[in-house]
Formats: sequence, C-alpha cells, structure tokens
Amino acid sequence: MRDDVRDYYGHTLQSSLDLQTNACCDQMPPEWLKPVLSQLHDEVVSRYYGCGLVAPQQLKGMRILDLGCGSGRDVYLLSALVGEQGEVVGVDMTPEQLAVAERHRDYHRQAFGHARSNVSFLHGYIEQLDALGLPDDYFDIVVSNCVINLSPDKERVLREVFRVLKPGGEMYFSDVYADRRIPEPLLQDPVLYGECLSGALYWNDFLNLAKSAGFGDPRLVEDRPITIENPAIAEKLAPARFYSATYRLFKLQGLEPACEDYGQAVIYRGGIPHSESVFHLDAHHAIERGKVFPVCGNTWRMLQDTRFAPYFEFVGNFDTHYGIFEGCGVALPFSQPDQGGSAAACC
Repeated sequence: MRDDVRDYYGHTLQSSLDLQTNACCDQMPPEWLKPVLSQLHDEVVSRYYGCGLVAPQQLKGMRILDLGCGSGRDVYLLSALVGEQGEVVGVDMTPEQLAVAERHRDYHRQAFGHARSNVSFLHGYIEQLDALGLPDDYFDIVVSNCVINLSPDKERVLREVFRVLKPGGEMYFSDVYADRRIPEPLLQDPVLYGECLSGALYWNDFLNLAKSAGFGDPRLVEDRPITIENPAIAEKLAPARFYSATYRLFKLQGLEPACEDYGQAVIYRGGIPHSESVFHLDAHHAIERGKVFPVCGNTWRMLQDTRFAPYFEFVGNFDTHYGIFEGCGVALPFSQPDQGGSAAACC
C-alpha cells in the first residue's frame, strides 16, 4: 500500500483537480493568512492535497516539523510565520512532490524577505523519523495535513512525534477520521486509500493511540463533515461517515485521564498575534482577554507549561482537589439518571 500511495501522489495526481473526492480539499483560510498564502508559488499550491489548516498560534522563532509535506505548501506558509530565526523541516516519501518543493526554495526566501532559507526537506517515511537522524526533544511543534491516514503504522508515527517534540511542545494536525472502523477489504483499494478515506482512523481508535503514545488529553480544535461527492466511491464506503478534524496534542507528562477541578483559573493578557481579543485553545475553550476563566488542571498545564505561558496570569495551584471539572462528566459515575447522573460532554 505504501508503494500505491507513493505512485498515486507522485504520478496519478498532478494537481488537486485530479482528486476523485473532496476529502483532501482545503478549507477557507482566515483573513490574516490570505496575504501569506497569496505569496506562495502557483506550482506549490496546485500540488497541495491537505484537508485543514495547520497554523497554530504563536509561531515566531519556532522549530516546526511537517510530516508528509508534499510540495511544501504548509512548509513555506509556516516559514513565513516562524520568521528567519525559526526553522521548518518537511518530510515526505514522494520524490516527485519533494522536487516541486525544492525548486521553489529560493523563490519563497525572496518573497518573505529572508537573507537565508529557513526550510529544509527530507526524503523518508513519517513512521521512521529516527532513520532521518531527527533528534529527541528538538521541535517545538509538529504539524501534518491529511497524511497520517495514509500511514500503514499510525501508532509508530505518533510515538516518533512524541520523541522529537520538546517537553511542552505540541502536535497540531488535521486529518480525516471515520465514525467506525473501515472493513479490511476497503483498506486494499488504492484509490480509496489514496483519497484519504479507507485509511482514516476510527476517531476513538485515534484517541486511544494518541494516549498510548504519551499524549494525554487530546484536544479537538475544529471539525467538519466530509461529503464524498463521487457516487461510486460513496457507495463503496457506505454507511461510514467521514470528518476532517484538527487536533492538538501536548507533550506534557502527568496529564490526567479526565478534567479534574483544582479551583484554578487563568486570565488572558492578550498579545498573541491574531488572537488579541480571544484565545482559542480548542473547540471548548475560547478565553477572552482580561476575564477570569476557570479551567481544569490539564488546561492549566497546557497553558502554563508551554509557549503560551507568558500571555496568561495563573490563579490557584494543585493543593486542593474538588472532583471532576463541571461539564466534564459526573462527580459520581454510579449515580442514577434521575439524580443528575447522565454523562455530559467534556469541557
């Protein structure tokens, strides 16, 4: 299947117009990103097959690794955002895609006004970052855009990401997920697999793999349903439903399995570019500037022990535990429904 994927992206697909479904289709970027995207080379953009946006907040000076970088669209986008003092490394297994990325390195250096290029590309497999000589605890952020579903060993991908991330670093990535496990015969279909569909993880399997790799408390940033606008392919995959979702996974030791309440709160001071009024940590945490915002212990650590700490005031500590954080389940799991014991969505 790896050879089929390499052939699909190296030869079958020559531009996004060759895709047979809309699973690997970009979404509308925010206004602040559009000027940067407009500076990217046309050939790099035309060979882009992502399903989301992988530009998290506060990137200046960061070291970033892009898994499955393809023609380099996200690498070059991020190279502008990290600035000349930052670094972006792209990894891909498809020589034809990397050739596109490589030949436009100087074009983007000049477009962004850099005296030297801050990007590099490596030919290899995202499951084997160790074979590429990428060191432990090196990158601030690892991104990936609609690629991990194509990997035959997703667990190893996540373990390698955990290894190369600095403590307090994060994996911020978009991918395709299914609402159930895809039957084995469909995994062998090169078109379904190459279109980022039959290799998509069942979302609950992904959560368990992420936790097993060391990423406690995965956080969903955003998601949207994927409509397969190809009747023949839709029929093959029915009744499974698919979603494009962006997650952030923090490399923080000791995150708890649930959102526990220690009476803590944070106050956002502002200052994060393009998030001056509201900082969105994930789909459930929109933190307004200047407002005391109660948080669970895990959220506290995702802000205090990461690059976001300078932008927040932190209220409280871990001295006293008050049970489960409100809105993250029930305090007593054995209580009856009529006693308010029905499960609630986690914060």
